[in-house]
Amino acid sequence: MSLVKLSTTEEFKQAVSENNKLFLLKNSTTCPISHAAFQEYQNFAAEQDMPVFYLNVQEARPLSNEIAENYGVKHESPQALLFEKGELKWDASHYSITYAALNEQLGK
Repeated sequence: MSLVKLSTTEEFKQAVSENNKLFLLKNSTTCPISHAAFQEYQNFAAEQDMPVFYLNVQEARPLSNEIAENYGVKHESPQALLFEKGELKWDASHYSITYAALNEQLGK
């Protein structure tokens, strides 16, 4: 399935409420590490039958900050987050965001 870009709190809340399991990548459009993580994330998303979400921190800084504050996770970029039933279950940042690490969260 393709990647779905989130930009607002409302979009994020809707995504969380409509999906039992939700992956979200906080991505920087200017960072080479983020670029590498985004490529891994794209490869992962291409094989999923569920929506996979991302946000660009430069465009959605308020949403990025709100997620960090509401879920008690330090803001990092890049940062992958897994939500299950509205709760944060897993996060990874920088070079820990790999195709294999994302699949591991699905038990693959």
